[in-house]
Amino acid sequence: MTLTFIDWLIMLVYFVFVLGIGFTLKRYMRTSNDFFLAGRSIPAWICGLAFISANLGAQEVIGMGASGAKYGIATSHFYWIGAVPAMVFVGIFMMPFYYGSKARSVPEYLRLRFDEKTRAVNAFSFAIMTVFSSGISMYAMALLIQTLGLFRGIIPDQYIFHVSVLLSAVIVLAYIFLGGLTSAIYNEVLQFFLIVAGFAPLVWVGLKNVGGWHGIQQRLPGAMTHSWQGMTHANTNPLGVEWFGLVMGLGFVLSFGYWCTDFLVVQRAMAANSEESARRVPLIAAIPKMFFPFLVILPGLIAVSVPAVQHVAENHLVGSSTAGTSLGIIPQKVNPVSGAPMLDDKGQPVYNYDLAIPALLLHYFPSGILGLGLTALLASFMSGMAGNVTAFNTVWTYDIYQSYINKRATDAHYLMMGRIATIGGILLSIGAAYAATSFNNIMDALQLVFSFVNAPLFATFLLGMFWKRTTGHGAFSGLILGTGAALLHHGLTLPQDAAPGLHGAWIKLVHTYPSDMAQNFWTAIVAFSVNLLVTVAISLMTKPRPEPELVGLVYSLTPKPVEEHLAWWQKPASLAIAVLVLLVILNLVFA
Repeated sequence: MTLTFIDWLIMLVYFVFVLGIGFTLKRYMRTSNDFFLAGRSIPAWICGLAFISANLGAQEVIGMGASGAKYGIATSHFYWIGAVPAMVFVGIFMMPFYYGSKARSVPEYLRLRFDEKTRAVNAFSFAIMTVFSSGISMYAMALLIQTLGLFRGIIPDQYIFHVSVLLSAVIVLAYIFLGGLTSAIYNEVLQFFLIVAGFAPLVWVGLKNVGGWHGIQQRLPGAMTHSWQGMTHANTNPLGVEWFGLVMGLGFVLSFGYWCTDFLVVQRAMAANSEESARRVPLIAAIPKMFFPFLVILPGLIAVSVPAVQHVAENHLVGSSTAGTSLGIIPQKVNPVSGAPMLDDKGQPVYNYDLAIPALLLHYFPSGILGLGLTALLASFMSGMAGNVTAFNTVWTYDIYQSYINKRATDAHYLMMGRIATIGGILLSIGAAYAATSFNNIMDALQLVFSFVNAPLFATFLLGMFWKRTTGHGAFSGLILGTGAALLHHGLTLPQDAAPGLHGAWIKLVHTYPSDMAQNFWTAIVAFSVNLLVTVAISLMTKPRPEPELVGLVYSLTPKPVEEHLAWWQKPASLAIAVLVLLVILNLVFA
C-alpha cells in the first residue's frame, strides 16, 4: 500500500489537533476536580457524544466489524438488546444516584451505599479491567499500523508492531496528562464525527459493489443476515448461543453490568453541568448508538461478501497470509511478532476477523479518502485508550491511593498523583496489548473481561439500589464469590477449536461451547446468579444500615427528580419512550 501526501497530511493534522487540545486545556487543570471530572461543567449534548465515543474505541470499530464478519447481523444484538435498553435504564434510574450523591467514581458510590471493603474490591477489579481494555485498543492500533505497512521502509518489519504500541501510548499519554478528562471528552467528540465521516462512505461504496443488502443476503447463509433467526438452539446460529443465553447473558447481565456500573462511561455523564443534563446524557447517546450497526457491523458483512475473484486487498496487507487462505477479503491470522501463519488445533487456518474493516478500506478507498478512513480508525483507538486511562487514573487516585495510601494530602498532591497514574496506566496497558494477540476477535476478549468484572458487579448494584435490606457484608461476599464463580466456570469450559489457556479449561475441560461469545455469555450469567444469591443470603443474616443513612442511595428512599419546569421533549421519560419505539422497529425489520 502506498499513501500519498494528502493521506499523510490528513493524519498529521488530526494528531496535531489532538495534542493541541491537550496543550490548550492544560491551564484550566487547577484542581483534581477539574482534572478528573471536568469541573462538572460540560453541556449534555457534548457529554452525550463523549458518552458514546468513549465506548467507540477499538472494541466498537474493529471488534464489531470483526464480529459482523464472524457472526453476521446477529452482532447487532450488542446494540439493540445489549446496549440501548441499558442506556435508557441508566439515564432514567441510575444517574440520580450517581450525580446526586456527589460520588466522584462508581467505587466511591459503593462505599457510600455499603462499606469500604466493597469499594476496595470494585476499585481494584475495575482498575485491572480498564488496563486490559486500554491494552486491547492499543493492540488494535498497532495491528492496524503493522498490517497496513504505514512504517514500511522506515522501520524494520519485525519492529513495526512494537514501535506502533509505543507510539499510540505516547500520544494518548500526552493529551490526557495535560488536559485530563476535559481533554478526553472534547477529543472524543472530535473522534465521533471523524468516525462517522470516515465510515459512512465506506459502507455506501461497499454496499454498491456487492449489490446492496440483497446482494449480501444472496452470498451469505440466512443466519448471517437475520438477527433472530436460528436463536432457538445454540447450534443453529453463528453466535453459538440460544435465545435465553443471549437475552440473559448479553441483554441483561453484560449489557446492564457495563452501561450501569462501568465508570468509563458513567464518568462522562457525571461531567455534565446539572443532574437534569446528566440524566439526558445516556438517552442522547442512545439515539446514534442504535444506528451504529450500519457503520461498524455492516462493513464486516461486506468484507466476507466480496467474491474471491474481485478482491486484491489482502495482497497489500503486511503480515497477512497471501497463500490463498482468505474468507472474502479476510486474511489468515499471523503471529504479530514472528509473522508465522496461525492454525487452530485441527490444523485449519485461523482467519483474522479484526482486519475486516482495514481490508475493506484498502479494497475500496482511493488516496485522500483512504487517509480520512485511516484517520477515523486511528481516532477510534485513541478514543478507547483515552477513555479507559481517564477512568483508571480517577479510580486509582480517589479509590485506592487516597483511601489506602495517603489520606491527608493536599488537592495539588492528588492532581499530581492523577498525572502519575496516567503514566502507570499507559505502561500497564502496553503489557495488556501483547496479551490480546492470542484472540482473533478482540470483542471476544473484551466480553470475557466484562463477564469477570461487570457481570457480578451488576448484581451488587441492582440489589443495593432497589433493596434497602442489602448489607455491606452481603455485597462484599457476593462480589468475591461471584467473581470466583466466573473464574471457575471459565477454567472448566472451552470454546470449540480453542486450546486450553487464555480461552478457558485451564483447570479441567468439563464443557465445550460452540463459540467464545457463548462461553462469555454463560460466564456472565453464572457470575451474576452466584453474586445475587450470595448477597441476598448474607444480607438476610446481617444487620442493615439505618434508613436515614440510605437517603439518596436507595431508590425507595430518594426524592424523585422534579421535572415540571421541563418541556415534554426535554424530559428523560419522553426521550426514553422515543428511543425504545425506534429500537423495537429495528429489531422487527432485521428479525
